[in-house]
Parts: sequence; C-alpha cells; structure tokens
Amino acid sequence: MDQGEPTAEAELVLAAQDGDREAFGRLVEPFRDELRAHCYRMLASVHDAEDAVQDTLDRAWRSLGGYEARGSIRPWLYRIATNRALTLIERRGRRELPTDMSPAGAPAVETAWVEPYPGRWMAWTDDLDPEARVLARESVEIAFVAALQHLSAVQRAALLLCDVLGYRAREAADVLDTTTAAVNSALQRARKSVPRTGQQRTLDAIGEAAQRDVVRRYMAAWEARDVDSIVAMLTEDARYSMPPLAAWYEGHAGIRAFLVEGPLTGRWRFLPARANGQLAFGTYMWDEAKASYIPAGLDLLVLRGPRISEVVSFLDADFSLFGLPMELAGPPR
Repeated sequence: MDQGEPTAEAELVLAAQDGDREAFGRLVEPFRDELRAHCYRMLASVHDAEDAVQDTLDRAWRSLGGYEARGSIRPWLYRIATNRALTLIERRGRRELPTDMSPAGAPAVETAWVEPYPGRWMAWTDDLDPEARVLARESVEIAFVAALQHLSAVQRAALLLCDVLGYRAREAADVLDTTTAAVNSALQRARKSVPRTGQQRTLDAIGEAAQRDVVRRYMAAWEARDVDSIVAMLTEDARYSMPPLAAWYEGHAGIRAFLVEGPLTGRWRFLPARANGQLAFGTYMWDEAKASYIPAGLDLLVLRGPRISEVVSFLDADFSLFGLPMELAGPPR
C-alpha cells in the first residue's frame, strides 16, 4: 500500500462524515464493547453504562463533521464516553455494596447498588495479549469497581485512563480538561485507595481443574441443602451479602445461621455463569405455584486460593444478560 493511501478506518470516517450511517456503524461497532466496559467501571451499573455508550455514539455521530482524523478514532470515542460518564456521576451519585456498611446498619437514605457485569460482554478481551487481557478483566472485578465508587469522579477517571487504558498523564489531562499536575495528584490519591484485587491471578494460580471443582462442590452443596459443605468451602472471615438488601453476614457462624434459617429452607438449582471476570451462578428457587425453579439471584464468588472469601448474591440481576434461562423445569429435589 502506498504511504499516502488512506486506511480503511479513514475511509469509513470520510464516508460517515458524508452522511453514511452504515459506514459510521462499521467505524464505531468494534469499540462498543470496550467502551461499555469503560463506562461500567466508571458507573458500576450495566444499565447506566449502556445509556452512556448509546449517548456517546449519538454524540459522536452528531459531532463527526468536526472530527479531524489523526490516527484511530478510539481516543476520541473514549473522550466522549468518559465525559458522558462524568456527567452521569454528577446526576446519580455513587453506588455501593452492602459490605461498605456495617452488618446491622441500614442505609440512612435510599442506596443505589453496584450491579454485576456479564462475563460474555468481556469476550472482546480474548483478542488482547495475555497481560492486557488480565488487566482488562481485573478492572471489572467486583471489588475493584466497588472501590472506584469511593473516589471522586475525576480520580476515578484519571485512574482508569492511566492505569487501565494506558494514557499518559498529559493525555488524560486533555480528556478531563485539566492540568497534568491535577491528574498526577488525582492518580496518587486514587492508587492509595484502590488496591488490585487479583482475582484473575488467583483463578490462573489454582488452575481450571480447581475452578471446576469449586463450581461442582458449591452447586452440589446448595442443591443438597448441605450447610456443612457450604461453610467448609468458606474462609474463616468470609462475607455474604445480597444487594439490594443492606444486611450482610460475616464468618462461619454468622453465615451458617443465616443460611439455615433462611435460604436453605427452600429447594435450589444452580447453573454456572460468569460475571465481572469471576466465578458466578444463576440460582433458582423452587416455586410451588409455578411448579418450576425461578430466578432467585446471581451469586458471584470471590476466591482466596481455592476457598471462597466472599459471596455477593445479586437478587435483582437480569438473568437474560448472563445467558441464563428464566425458568428451570422440576420436579423439586
């Protein structure tokens, strides 16, 4: 190809600037999934992330006439997406996990909760090199995303732009319309507050066979209503929460008592899933009136070695986003 020949992306930009919506779709579609992951990290909500991405693409279409192609369109799209997310943060505030609060304490005001992120929406990371793939998946882990919510909006954006997307501080400053010094200050504060959780490295370290064993034993224990086997899989300081309920439980005794008095009085079926780059399950409880198992929550596991250090059961999770059926046939077990 001659050096002066336009790239395929540049040709799509020119066509889109001439009003070709199909060309615009082909131009931006390869970036949709990673933009959605970026907005999710910022907002901790799949629904808000979807809204932010759609708004980003709408604004990109309307503003395309003023876009000057200087390489890939990707940084320009990230600039729009980041600023849309910042606007939503101002309007909607931060999201929480129940474990951000005391076990007995209900929130003083209505709380917005962190939402789980479908594992299949991270399929785009399969094409990354191994190091970049681990980084991308670590950056949607539930503990990391929840910790981000306790940063200011600018700190959150600076950390993601620089430490996840690889921007230089001056490039992030340009996106955020601030100074390089301000970005460096925001980064310093953010890095102290948001440790890497390392679930991807934990999963890699124990290996696929051990992961399958955790999945098999956890499903079997719940379906058998075997509280001893469930508790035996937990670390001593394990935590169990169920957003949107504010209460949560800690340690073997607390979790055991809750399970015996509550969930394990019912009959269960579990299906393996993936959420936030972590092991997860669609959980189904027997409904006598419907004579079938119906969705009860999406259980996301945090592992410490081969043992479970935390379970977050998202009671309002949209099973369709995770490729899970909305009903399982009986009979009850």
